[in-house]
Amino acid sequence: MNDDVENAKKAGSQQVPNHIAVIMDGNGRWARARGLPRHAGHRAGVKSVRETVETAAKRGVSYLTVFAFSSENWRRPADEVSNLMGLFIEALQREVDDLHRNNVRVRFIGARDELGTELECRIEAAEDKTRNNDGLNLFVAAAYGGRWDIVQAAQSLATRAGNG
Repeated sequence: MNDDVENAKKAGSQQVPNHIAVIMDGNGRWARARGLPRHAGHRAGVKSVRETVETAAKRGVSYLTVFAFSSENWRRPADEVSNLMGLFIEALQREVDDLHRNNVRVRFIGARDELGTELECRIEAAEDKTRNNDGLNLFVAAAYGGRWDIVQAAQSLATRAGNG
């Protein structure tokens, strides 16, 4: 993959964006249009993300942010949320070794403590494993939303103000 990055840079790095953000939306509609259950759409979304990560890394993109599960998604039916969390765990299990081999650094943003103990542990393990990688920086936003971001910023400012 490193040769692909170098070739992309030689071809004209001004054409390669530094940061790309992807909002995963429409998986359920995609499945419904094909007469499939929503969960099939979510599985197809994982495949699309894998392809997006591979392409971004090959093209020399520095940062890729994937908005995978917004805080508003908690309002979905409990069985759908459960399936999504299971799929998230499964995808991490399956993909982290390949990401690490391909020098991708994985980081998560969002209220990870709301995702459940098993998923939170897998997230920490993925971040630890890829911590020293210096290729593509993959940010996965989970249990993330505008309100969460505002609360985090306010807490950070309050801490900094309290520290002088």
